[in-house]
Amino acid sequence: MPTVVRFLLCFAALAAFSAVMGGALTAHLPDHFFAEGGRDMARQAIQMQMWHALAMIGIAVLMIQQGCRALISLSGCLMAVGTVLFSVGVALTAFWGIHPGPVAPTGGSILMGAWLLLAVGVMRA
Repeated sequence: MPTVVRFLLCFAALAAFSAVMGGALTAHLPDHFFAEGGRDMARQAIQMQMWHALAMIGIAVLMIQQGCRALISLSGCLMAVGTVLFSVGVALTAFWGIHPGPVAPTGGSILMGAWLLLAVGVMRA
């Protein structure tokens, strides 16, 4: 199995694990553990993380079936980077009220770019 496929599957599994763990914490922690409005913010970030974990699994399966095409591989790797930046940026704000500048929006932009790159990669395959 190609290294990029193993990376995406491993990253997706860890992202899904941490999303489930984050979901449990968000559901059960008392309000004082969150910044104002942080619980809802955390829930939205966790959903975004889980959806992208599933997407990376789909990309890895596509790469197993179709071969490791450069644009599709790049889209999966960008999804991993975007997921980390977005999730960490939102978590810092949701739990501690720390606003890390453009970290979350940059992650979101990378995620959108990854989806567009995936579309282009699939059309060219």
